Amino acid sequence: MSQTQHAPAPHETRKAVYAAAIGNVLEWYDFGVYIFFAGTIAHNFFPADNPAAGLLSSLAVFGVGFLMRPLGGILIGRYGDTHGRRAALTLTILAMAFGTIMVGLLPGYASIGVAAPVLLVVARLIQGFSAGGEWGGSTAFMVEWAPAARRGWYGSFQQASIAASLVLGSGTGALFTAILSPGALASWGWRIPFLLGIVLALVGGYLRRNVEETPAYRAAETAREPAAPGGFGAGLRAFGFTIHWTVAFYILLSYMPTFTRQHGGMTAAQALSANTIGLLVLMVLIPPFGALSDRVGRKPLLLASCAFFAVLTVPLFMVILGKPGFGVLMLIQILFDAAIALFSGAGPAAISEMFHTIGRSSWMTPAYALAVAIFGGFAPFIAAWLIAATGSPLAPAFYVIAAAVVSFIVIWRMPETAHEALR
Repeated sequence: MSQTQHAPAPHETRKAVYAAAIGNVLEWYDFGVYIFFAGTIAHNFFPADNPAAGLLSSLAVFGVGFLMRPLGGILIGRYGDTHGRRAALTLTILAMAFGTIMVGLLPGYASIGVAAPVLLVVARLIQGFSAGGEWGGSTAFMVEWAPAARRGWYGSFQQASIAASLVLGSGTGALFTAILSPGALASWGWRIPFLLGIVLALVGGYLRRNVEETPAYRAAETAREPAAPGGFGAGLRAFGFTIHWTVAFYILLSYMPTFTRQHGGMTAAQALSANTIGLLVLMVLIPPFGALSDRVGRKPLLLASCAFFAVLTVPLFMVILGKPGFGVLMLIQILFDAAIALFSGAGPAAISEMFHTIGRSSWMTPAYALAVAIFGGFAPFIAAWLIAATGSPLAPAFYVIAAAVVSFIVIWRMPETAHEALR
Protein backbone atom coordinates (compact mmCIF):
# COMPACT_ATOMS: atom_id res chain seq x y z
CA MET A 1 0.00 0.00 0.00
CA SER A 2 1.37 3.43 -0.88
CA GLN A 3 1.90 6.13 1.68
CA THR A 4 -0.77 8.86 1.96
CA GLN A 5 1.11 11.83 3.36
CA HIS A 6 0.89 15.42 2.17
CA ALA A 7 3.69 16.29 -0.24
CA PRO A 8 6.25 18.55 1.45
CA ALA A 9 7.12 21.91 -0.03
CA PRO A 10 10.13 21.79 -2.40
CA HIS A 11 12.23 23.97 -0.12
CA GLU A 12 11.56 21.62 2.81
CA THR A 13 12.69 18.64 0.76
CA ARG A 14 15.86 20.39 -0.40
CA LYS A 15 16.71 21.51 3.13
CA ALA A 16 16.28 18.01 4.56
CA VAL A 17 18.15 16.19 1.78
CA TYR A 18 21.03 18.63 1.62
CA ALA A 19 21.43 18.64 5.40
CA ALA A 20 21.55 14.86 5.38
CA ALA A 21 24.01 14.88 2.48
CA ILE A 22 26.38 17.27 4.24
CA GLY A 23 26.34 15.05 7.30
CA ASN A 24 26.95 12.07 5.04
CA VAL A 25 30.02 13.73 3.53
CA LEU A 26 31.55 14.19 6.96
CA GLU A 27 30.57 10.68 8.08
CA TRP A 28 32.10 8.84 5.14
CA TYR A 29 35.17 11.05 4.91
CA ASP A 30 36.17 9.76 8.31
CA PHE A 31 35.44 6.15 7.45
CA GLY A 32 37.19 6.25 4.07
CA VAL A 33 40.30 8.25 4.90
CA TYR A 34 41.81 5.16 6.54
CA ILE A 35 42.35 3.38 3.23
CA PHE A 36 44.28 6.30 1.75
CA PHE A 37 46.85 6.05 4.55
CA ALA A 38 46.92 2.23 4.73
CA GLY A 39 50.64 2.02 4.02
CA THR A 40 51.55 4.66 6.61
CA ILE A 41 49.27 3.07 9.19
CA ALA A 42 50.96 -0.29 8.53
CA HIS A 43 54.33 1.35 9.25
CA ASN A 44 53.09 2.81 12.56
CA PHE A 45 50.95 0.01 13.97
CA PHE A 46 52.59 -3.21 12.80
CA PRO A 47 56.14 -4.62 13.03
CA ALA A 48 58.36 -3.22 10.28
CA ASP A 49 60.34 -6.39 9.43
CA ASN A 50 57.93 -7.40 6.61
CA PRO A 51 56.38 -4.46 4.72
CA ALA A 52 54.09 -6.70 2.62
CA ALA A 53 52.72 -8.41 5.73
CA GLY A 54 52.28 -5.00 7.36
CA LEU A 55 50.23 -3.72 4.42
CA LEU A 56 48.07 -6.85 4.44
CA SER A 57 47.55 -6.41 8.20
CA SER A 58 46.58 -2.77 7.71
CA LEU A 59 44.10 -3.69 4.96
CA ALA A 60 42.75 -6.51 7.13
CA VAL A 61 42.06 -4.00 9.92
CA PHE A 62 40.23 -1.89 7.33
CA GLY A 63 38.13 -4.98 6.61
CA VAL A 64 37.55 -5.72 10.30
CA GLY A 65 35.57 -2.51 10.56
CA PHE A 66 33.15 -4.00 8.07
CA LEU A 67 32.51 -7.01 10.30
CA MET A 68 30.54 -4.71 12.58
CA ARG A 69 28.47 -3.30 9.72
CA PRO A 70 25.85 -6.09 9.76
CA LEU A 71 25.43 -5.70 13.54
CA GLY A 72 25.18 -1.93 13.18
CA GLY A 73 22.77 -2.44 10.31
CA ILE A 74 20.52 -4.71 12.37
CA LEU A 75 20.49 -2.64 15.56
CA ILE A 76 20.51 0.86 14.08
CA GLY A 77 18.21 -0.22 11.26
CA ARG A 78 15.66 -1.42 13.78
CA TYR A 79 16.17 1.75 15.80
CA GLY A 80 15.43 3.79 12.66
CA ASP A 81 12.09 1.99 12.21
CA THR A 82 11.08 2.37 15.86
CA HIS A 83 12.47 5.81 16.75
CA GLY A 84 12.74 7.51 13.37
CA ARG A 85 15.35 8.13 10.70
CA ARG A 86 16.60 11.36 12.29
CA ALA A 87 17.38 9.76 15.65
CA ALA A 88 19.27 6.91 13.98
CA LEU A 89 21.35 9.28 11.85
CA THR A 90 22.32 11.39 14.87
CA LEU A 91 23.52 8.24 16.64
CA THR A 92 25.65 7.11 13.68
CA ILE A 93 27.44 10.39 13.19
CA LEU A 94 28.45 10.72 16.85
CA ALA A 95 29.76 7.14 16.94
CA MET A 96 31.77 7.67 13.77
CA ALA A 97 33.34 10.84 15.17
CA PHE A 98 34.44 9.01 18.31
CA GLY A 99 36.06 6.14 16.39
CA THR A 100 37.84 8.44 13.96
CA ILE A 101 39.33 10.73 16.59
CA MET A 102 40.45 7.61 18.45
CA VAL A 103 42.47 6.49 15.40
CA GLY A 104 44.13 9.89 15.19
CA LEU A 105 45.21 9.84 18.84
CA LEU A 106 46.42 6.25 19.21
CA PRO A 107 50.12 5.69 20.02
CA GLY A 108 51.98 3.48 17.55
CA TYR A 109 53.54 0.03 17.85
CA ALA A 110 56.89 1.49 18.81
CA SER A 111 55.31 3.12 21.89
CA ILE A 112 52.88 0.55 23.30
CA GLY A 113 53.60 -2.63 21.36
CA VAL A 114 50.79 -5.03 20.53
CA ALA A 115 48.24 -2.81 22.29
CA ALA A 116 48.50 -0.40 19.34
CA PRO A 117 46.99 -2.70 16.67
CA VAL A 118 44.46 -4.01 19.23
CA LEU A 119 43.19 -0.50 19.96
CA LEU A 120 43.22 0.27 16.24
CA VAL A 121 40.88 -2.69 15.72
CA VAL A 122 38.58 -1.37 18.47
CA ALA A 123 38.41 2.03 16.77
CA ARG A 124 37.63 0.39 13.44
CA LEU A 125 34.88 -1.70 15.04
CA ILE A 126 33.25 1.46 16.38
CA GLN A 127 33.47 3.05 12.94
CA GLY A 128 32.08 -0.09 11.32
CA PHE A 129 29.10 -0.21 13.69
CA SER A 130 28.29 3.38 12.83
CA ALA A 131 28.71 2.87 9.08
CA GLY A 132 26.45 -0.19 9.23
CA GLY A 133 23.52 1.99 10.23
CA GLU A 134 24.48 5.11 8.31
CA TRP A 135 24.06 3.93 4.74
CA GLY A 136 20.57 2.50 5.05
CA GLY A 137 19.40 5.26 7.36
CA SER A 138 20.54 8.09 5.13
CA THR A 139 19.27 6.36 1.99
CA ALA A 140 15.82 5.83 3.48
CA PHE A 141 15.82 9.41 4.75
CA MET A 142 16.55 10.98 1.36
CA VAL A 143 14.26 8.74 -0.71
CA GLU A 144 11.38 9.15 1.74
CA TRP A 145 11.69 12.93 1.57
CA ALA A 146 11.66 12.93 -2.25
CA PRO A 147 8.61 13.66 -4.45
CA ALA A 148 7.30 10.53 -6.17
CA ALA A 149 8.70 11.45 -9.59
CA ARG A 150 12.13 12.50 -8.31
CA ARG A 151 13.24 9.71 -5.99
CA GLY A 152 16.16 8.88 -8.28
CA TRP A 153 17.37 12.49 -8.26
CA TYR A 154 17.12 13.06 -4.53
CA GLY A 155 18.24 9.56 -3.59
CA SER A 156 21.35 10.00 -5.73
CA PHE A 157 22.64 12.63 -3.33
CA GLN A 158 23.26 9.83 -0.84
CA GLN A 159 25.88 8.37 -3.18
CA ALA A 160 27.07 11.75 -4.45
CA SER A 161 27.79 12.78 -0.87
CA ILE A 162 29.81 9.59 -0.33
CA ALA A 163 31.78 10.39 -3.49
CA ALA A 164 32.31 13.91 -2.15
CA SER A 165 33.61 12.45 1.10
CA LEU A 166 36.09 10.30 -0.82
CA VAL A 167 37.15 13.33 -2.84
CA LEU A 168 37.74 15.10 0.44
CA GLY A 169 39.66 12.14 1.87
CA SER A 170 41.69 11.48 -1.28
CA GLY A 171 42.35 15.19 -1.76
CA THR A 172 43.48 15.49 1.84
CA GLY A 173 45.77 12.50 1.35
CA ALA A 174 47.22 13.99 -1.84
CA LEU A 175 47.72 17.37 -0.16
CA PHE A 176 49.57 16.05 2.86
CA THR A 177 51.60 13.64 0.73
CA ALA A 178 52.67 16.56 -1.46
CA ILE A 179 53.46 19.15 1.21
CA LEU A 180 55.05 16.97 3.90
CA SER A 181 58.29 15.06 3.75
CA PRO A 182 57.94 11.25 3.88
CA GLY A 183 59.36 11.28 7.41
CA ALA A 184 56.95 13.91 8.69
CA LEU A 185 54.00 12.19 7.05
CA ALA A 186 54.93 8.85 8.58
CA SER A 187 55.55 10.19 12.07
CA TRP A 188 52.69 12.63 12.63
CA GLY A 189 51.23 14.08 9.41
CA TRP A 190 48.91 11.13 8.74
CA ARG A 191 47.08 11.83 12.03
CA ILE A 192 45.78 15.25 11.01
CA PRO A 193 43.06 14.00 8.60
CA PHE A 194 41.71 11.76 11.35
CA LEU A 195 41.73 14.48 13.99
CA LEU A 196 39.74 16.67 11.63
CA GLY A 197 36.92 14.28 12.51
CA ILE A 198 36.07 16.70 15.32
CA VAL A 199 34.35 18.68 12.57
CA LEU A 200 32.06 15.67 12.16
CA ALA A 201 30.89 15.82 15.75
CA LEU A 202 30.23 19.56 15.66
CA VAL A 203 28.79 20.19 12.18
CA GLY A 204 27.19 16.86 11.36
CA GLY A 205 25.61 16.39 14.75
CA TYR A 206 24.11 19.88 14.66
CA LEU A 207 22.66 19.40 11.17
CA ARG A 208 21.04 16.09 11.98
CA ARG A 209 19.48 17.25 15.23
CA ASN A 210 17.86 20.18 13.43
CA VAL A 211 16.17 18.45 10.48
CA GLU A 212 12.59 17.16 10.34
CA GLU A 213 11.55 13.52 10.23
CA THR A 214 10.62 12.14 6.78
CA PRO A 215 7.01 12.60 5.61
CA ALA A 216 6.70 8.90 4.69
CA TYR A 217 7.81 7.78 8.15
CA ARG A 218 5.55 10.30 9.90
CA ALA A 219 2.57 9.11 7.85
CA ALA A 220 3.27 5.43 8.57
CA GLU A 221 3.81 6.14 12.25
CA THR A 222 0.59 8.16 12.49
CA ALA A 223 -1.33 5.35 10.78
CA ARG A 224 0.40 2.87 13.12
CA GLU A 225 1.18 0.64 10.14
CA PRO A 226 2.72 -2.72 11.08
CA ALA A 227 5.78 -4.05 9.29
CA ALA A 228 4.65 -5.56 5.97
CA PRO A 229 5.48 -9.20 5.09
CA GLY A 230 8.07 -10.04 2.48
CA GLY A 231 10.97 -8.21 4.07
CA PHE A 232 13.27 -11.24 4.11
CA GLY A 233 12.84 -11.93 0.38
CA ALA A 234 13.41 -8.28 -0.46
CA GLY A 235 16.46 -8.34 1.79
CA LEU A 236 17.94 -11.28 -0.17
CA ARG A 237 17.34 -9.38 -3.40
CA ALA A 238 18.99 -6.28 -1.94
CA PHE A 239 21.96 -8.41 -0.87
CA GLY A 240 22.57 -9.69 -4.40
CA PHE A 241 21.90 -6.26 -5.85
CA THR A 242 24.67 -4.77 -3.69
CA ILE A 243 27.50 -7.21 -4.55
CA HIS A 244 28.61 -5.49 -7.76
CA TRP A 245 28.09 -2.06 -6.24
CA THR A 246 30.34 -2.66 -3.27
CA VAL A 247 33.10 -4.61 -5.05
CA ALA A 248 33.40 -2.01 -7.81
CA PHE A 249 33.36 0.78 -5.24
CA TYR A 250 36.06 -0.60 -2.94
CA ILE A 251 38.35 -2.12 -5.58
CA LEU A 252 38.19 0.68 -8.14
CA LEU A 253 38.01 3.63 -5.76
CA SER A 254 39.48 2.83 -2.35
CA TYR A 255 42.09 0.25 -3.39
CA MET A 256 43.06 1.82 -6.72
CA PRO A 257 45.64 4.32 -5.35
CA THR A 258 47.51 1.44 -3.68
CA PHE A 259 47.26 -0.71 -6.83
CA THR A 260 48.43 1.96 -9.26
CA ARG A 261 51.32 2.91 -7.00
CA GLN A 262 52.50 -0.70 -6.67
CA HIS A 263 51.77 -2.00 -10.17
CA GLY A 264 51.08 0.97 -12.44
CA GLY A 265 54.30 2.91 -12.03
CA MET A 266 52.67 5.88 -10.26
CA THR A 267 54.12 7.89 -7.40
CA ALA A 268 51.98 8.19 -4.28
CA ALA A 269 51.01 11.76 -5.18
CA GLN A 270 50.12 10.78 -8.78
CA ALA A 271 48.03 7.80 -7.63
CA LEU A 272 46.03 9.89 -5.17
CA SER A 273 45.67 12.76 -7.66
CA ALA A 274 44.28 10.49 -10.41
CA ASN A 275 41.93 8.93 -7.90
CA THR A 276 40.74 12.34 -6.74
CA ILE A 277 40.03 13.50 -10.31
CA GLY A 278 38.07 10.32 -11.00
CA LEU A 279 36.09 10.77 -7.79
CA LEU A 280 35.20 14.32 -8.83
CA VAL A 281 33.78 12.91 -12.06
CA LEU A 282 31.85 10.31 -10.06
CA MET A 283 30.42 12.96 -7.74
CA VAL A 284 29.31 15.15 -10.65
CA LEU A 285 27.75 12.34 -12.70
CA ILE A 286 25.75 10.58 -9.97
CA PRO A 287 22.87 13.12 -9.70
CA PRO A 288 22.26 13.37 -13.49
CA PHE A 289 22.17 9.59 -13.70
CA GLY A 290 19.78 9.52 -10.74
CA ALA A 291 17.53 11.99 -12.56
CA LEU A 292 17.80 9.93 -15.76
CA SER A 293 16.61 6.86 -13.86
CA ASP A 294 13.44 8.79 -12.95
CA ARG A 295 12.72 9.08 -16.68
CA VAL A 296 13.89 5.79 -18.23
CA GLY A 297 13.77 3.51 -15.19
CA ARG A 298 16.36 2.14 -12.81
CA LYS A 299 17.16 -1.16 -14.55
CA PRO A 300 18.72 0.16 -17.81
CA LEU A 301 21.37 2.11 -15.87
CA LEU A 302 22.02 -0.66 -13.35
CA LEU A 303 22.42 -3.34 -16.03
CA ALA A 304 24.66 -1.10 -18.15
CA SER A 305 27.04 -0.63 -15.21
CA CYS A 306 27.28 -4.38 -14.57
CA ALA A 307 27.85 -5.08 -18.28
CA PHE A 308 30.63 -2.47 -18.50
CA PHE A 309 32.64 -4.09 -15.72
CA ALA A 310 32.00 -7.63 -16.92
CA VAL A 311 33.42 -6.80 -20.37
CA LEU A 312 36.04 -4.06 -19.90
CA THR A 313 37.69 -4.58 -16.50
CA VAL A 314 40.42 -6.93 -17.73
CA PRO A 315 41.40 -4.82 -20.79
CA LEU A 316 41.61 -1.65 -18.70
CA PHE A 317 43.63 -3.37 -15.97
CA MET A 318 46.06 -4.61 -18.62
CA VAL A 319 46.57 -1.03 -19.80
CA ILE A 320 47.33 0.05 -16.21
CA LEU A 321 49.85 -2.77 -15.80
CA GLY A 322 51.63 -1.46 -18.89
CA LYS A 323 52.51 1.67 -16.85
CA PRO A 324 51.01 4.06 -19.40
CA GLY A 325 51.65 7.29 -17.51
CA PHE A 326 49.55 9.68 -15.50
CA GLY A 327 47.31 10.97 -18.32
CA VAL A 328 46.14 7.54 -19.45
CA LEU A 329 45.68 6.38 -15.88
CA MET A 330 43.50 9.40 -15.20
CA LEU A 331 41.31 8.60 -18.24
CA ILE A 332 40.91 4.99 -17.11
CA GLN A 333 39.98 6.14 -13.62
CA ILE A 334 37.35 8.46 -15.13
CA LEU A 335 35.89 5.58 -17.18
CA PHE A 336 35.65 3.37 -14.11
CA ASP A 337 34.04 6.12 -12.07
CA ALA A 338 31.53 6.99 -14.81
CA ALA A 339 30.43 3.34 -14.91
CA ILE A 340 30.07 3.27 -11.13
CA ALA A 341 28.04 6.48 -11.35
CA LEU A 342 25.50 4.68 -13.57
CA PHE A 343 24.81 2.30 -10.71
CA SER A 344 25.17 4.82 -7.90
CA GLY A 345 22.74 7.28 -9.50
CA ALA A 346 19.89 4.77 -9.78
CA GLY A 347 20.90 2.50 -6.88
CA PRO A 348 19.65 4.30 -3.75
CA ALA A 349 16.12 4.73 -5.11
CA ALA A 350 16.05 1.22 -6.58
CA ILE A 351 17.06 -0.52 -3.36
CA SER A 352 14.72 1.62 -1.25
CA GLU A 353 11.79 0.85 -3.52
CA MET A 354 12.15 -2.86 -2.74
CA PHE A 355 10.79 -2.31 0.79
CA HIS A 356 7.77 -0.95 2.67
CA THR A 357 8.32 2.17 4.80
CA ILE A 358 7.91 0.34 8.11
CA GLY A 359 10.56 -2.30 7.67
CA ARG A 360 12.66 -0.42 5.13
CA SER A 361 15.34 0.51 7.62
CA SER A 362 15.16 -2.84 9.45
CA TRP A 363 15.66 -4.94 6.28
CA MET A 364 17.49 -2.74 3.80
CA THR A 365 20.18 -1.58 6.22
CA PRO A 366 21.47 -5.02 7.34
CA ALA A 367 21.08 -6.55 3.83
CA TYR A 368 23.26 -3.85 2.33
CA ALA A 369 25.68 -3.90 5.28
CA LEU A 370 26.11 -7.69 5.12
CA ALA A 371 26.91 -7.60 1.40
CA VAL A 372 29.40 -4.80 1.95
CA ALA A 373 30.99 -6.62 4.89
CA ILE A 374 31.49 -9.83 2.93
CA PHE A 375 32.36 -8.54 -0.54
CA GLY A 376 33.39 -4.90 -0.14
CA GLY A 377 35.09 -4.34 3.18
CA PHE A 378 37.67 -7.02 2.57
CA ALA A 379 37.94 -6.20 -1.14
CA PRO A 380 41.31 -4.37 -0.80
CA PHE A 381 42.63 -7.24 1.33
CA ILE A 382 41.26 -9.84 -1.11
CA ALA A 383 42.83 -7.96 -4.02
CA ALA A 384 46.24 -7.88 -2.34
CA TRP A 385 45.89 -11.53 -1.30
CA LEU A 386 44.89 -12.64 -4.82
CA ILE A 387 47.94 -10.90 -6.27
CA ALA A 388 50.22 -12.52 -3.68
CA ALA A 389 48.63 -15.98 -4.13
CA THR A 390 48.56 -16.02 -7.94
CA GLY A 391 51.56 -13.87 -8.68
CA SER A 392 49.41 -11.94 -11.15
CA PRO A 393 48.44 -8.30 -10.55
CA LEU A 394 45.56 -8.92 -12.96
CA ALA A 395 43.80 -11.19 -10.44
CA PRO A 396 41.61 -8.48 -8.79
CA ALA A 397 39.96 -7.80 -12.17
CA PHE A 398 38.34 -11.23 -12.11
CA TYR A 399 36.89 -10.55 -8.67
CA VAL A 400 35.26 -7.42 -10.10
CA ILE A 401 33.90 -9.38 -13.07
CA ALA A 402 32.39 -12.13 -10.91
CA ALA A 403 30.58 -9.56 -8.76
CA ALA A 404 29.22 -7.76 -11.83
CA VAL A 405 27.82 -11.00 -13.29
CA VAL A 406 26.04 -11.96 -10.06
CA SER A 407 24.35 -8.57 -9.67
CA PHE A 408 23.44 -8.46 -13.38
CA ILE A 409 21.43 -11.67 -12.93
CA VAL A 410 19.69 -10.35 -9.80
CA ILE A 411 18.79 -7.02 -11.43
CA TRP A 412 17.60 -8.67 -14.65
CA ARG A 413 14.99 -10.57 -12.60
CA MET A 414 13.85 -7.52 -10.61
CA PRO A 415 10.66 -5.60 -11.43
CA GLU A 416 11.02 -1.98 -12.54
CA THR A 417 9.90 0.30 -9.69
CA ALA A 418 10.81 3.80 -10.88
CA HIS A 419 7.25 4.78 -11.75
CA GLU A 420 5.52 2.97 -8.88
CA ALA A 421 4.34 4.64 -5.66
CA LEU A 422 6.63 4.30 -2.64
CA ARG A 423 5.08 1.63 -0.47
